[in-house]
Amino acid sequence: MRINPGNYVDKKKFDQIEYTDEEYDAEINRIAERFTPLVKVCKEYGTAMRIGTNHGSLSDRIMSRYGDTPLGMVESALEFVRICEANNYYDIVLSMKSSNPSVMVQAYRLLVHKMMEEGMNYPLHLGVTEAGDGEDARIKSAVGIGTLLEDGLGDTVRVSLTEPPENEAPVAIDLAKRYSEREKTSVQISGTTYVKNPFEYSKRSALNVKNIGSSNVPVVIADFSNVDLSLDDLEAIGYKYNEAIDKWAISDSPADYIYLGDKPAEIELPQSLFPIFNFTAWKNLEEKNSAYPFYKLDEFIAAENRSDTLNFVEISINDIESLQKIKNEKSVVLVLTTKNAHGMAEQRRIFLELEAQDIHFPCIIKREYDNLTKDQLILYSATDLGGLFLDGFGDGVWLSSESADIKLINRTAFGILQATRTRITKTEYIACPSCGRTLFDLVEVTNKIRNRTEHLKGVKIGIMGCIVNGPGEM
Repeated sequence: MRINPGNYVDKKKFDQIEYTDEEYDAEINRIAERFTPLVKVCKEYGTAMRIGTNHGSLSDRIMSRYGDTPLGMVESALEFVRICEANNYYDIVLSMKSSNPSVMVQAYRLLVHKMMEEGMNYPLHLGVTEAGDGEDARIKSAVGIGTLLEDGLGDTVRVSLTEPPENEAPVAIDLAKRYSEREKTSVQISGTTYVKNPFEYSKRSALNVKNIGSSNVPVVIADFSNVDLSLDDLEAIGYKYNEAIDKWAISDSPADYIYLGDKPAEIELPQSLFPIFNFTAWKNLEEKNSAYPFYKLDEFIAAENRSDTLNFVEISINDIESLQKIKNEKSVVLVLTTKNAHGMAEQRRIFLELEAQDIHFPCIIKREYDNLTKDQLILYSATDLGGLFLDGFGDGVWLSSESADIKLINRTAFGILQATRTRITKTEYIACPSCGRTLFDLVEVTNKIRNRTEHLKGVKIGIMGCIVNGPGEM
C-alpha cells in the first residue's frame, strides 16, 4: 500500500495559511485520528506500507511552514511515520520523489539524516518521478537514483519513463547491478572530513580561467585523440560547415574544446572551438596562442613552456599534496581522473580536499568508459558526473570512450548538464509514465508536444496523464 502524505487527509488548495504551533499540532492530531485506523488494518493483516512524498503534491500546511523544500518533503513523511510508530507499526518503506534530481537527492539524504537523529532506520524506495522519455529521461533518472546508490542509499528502485512500461525495468536493472561487486572492486577512499553541506546546493568557488570556472557554465571537451578528424566529426559535436557561404552553423549543444592529443588539426576549426594538445606537441606549434597544452602534474611543474592563458593539468587523488607546488598559478585548470571502481566518491573526495586546502582551480571531470552498451554508457556517466554537479562540483565535462559514437558522447555530456540544471541547452519535459490510470495515449501525445516545442530552449513543459499526477500537482 502506498500513502502520499500530501493528499491523504491534508489538502492542496494553494492557500497560504499561517499556523500557530497550537494550530499546527491540532492538524497533526486530526491526521492521526484519520490515519490510525488504516495503520491498524495494515498491522492486523501484515500489510507493508510505502509512505511516499511527492515534491509536486506537498500540502498547503507543509508548504506554509517549510516551503517548497526537501525539508518539507521529509517532514511530510515523518509526520506519518511517527503516527505509525505510536501504533507499534514498522512495516514501512519511504520515498522522496521529485522530477528535479537535485531536490530528490537532497530530500533522501536529509531523510536519512533525520531518521538517524530520531532512531529510525526504514528502507528507501528510489525514483525520479515524471522523468519523461528517451535519453534525457534515462540521464535524469541516473543522475538522481545513481547519485544515491553511489552514496550507499536505496533498497528498491523505480524508473519512470513515458514509454511502454516494459522499457522501465531494464534501465532500473542496469542502474542497480553496477553495485553487485562494487565492494570487491573498489579502492577504499581515505578522508574523514566533509567540508560541504550535502543537503543544499552551492557551487564551489573557482577562479576564472579563460571561459572556465567562476560564474561560467560548465564546458564540454570532445576527445578526438584517437580519431582522424573530419567535417562529419565536427558536425557530431555541434559544428556544421556550409561551404557555399564559408561559415559554420553552430547547434545549441556545441563542444567548447577539442582534445587532439599529439595529432595536428588537419582541417581548420571553427573560431569558437579551441584545440587542446599534449604539451609535447603544443610546444612545437608555430601558433600557440589559439591552442592550449595538456600536462600531467609532474610535467607541468617541470615545464619551461606554458601557456600564459590556459593550461590543463591532469591529476588523480594521489596528486593532492603536490598541488601546493602550483597553488598560486592563475592559468591552471585541473582535469580530474580516476581508475577507482568507486570513482564518483573518489573524485568527490578530491573536491573536498581542494576545499580543505583552499585551492580554487577550476576542475574538469574526466571519465573514460569502454566495453559498455549505449544505455550503460548513458547511465554510468550520468551517475558518475551527475552526482558531482548536483553537489556544486565541476566546471566542465570530459567523456572518453573508444567504443562509443562521438555524437552520443556529446549528447550525453550536455544531457548530464541539463539534468543537473547547470547548463540549459534544450527544452525539459516533465512527463508521467504510462499506467492504467492514464485515459489517453500518453506516449503519442508526448511525442506530438515534443515535435512542436523542442525548439523552446530553457522551457519546462509538464505533460500529465491522470488525476493523481496531473491537475492535483500542477
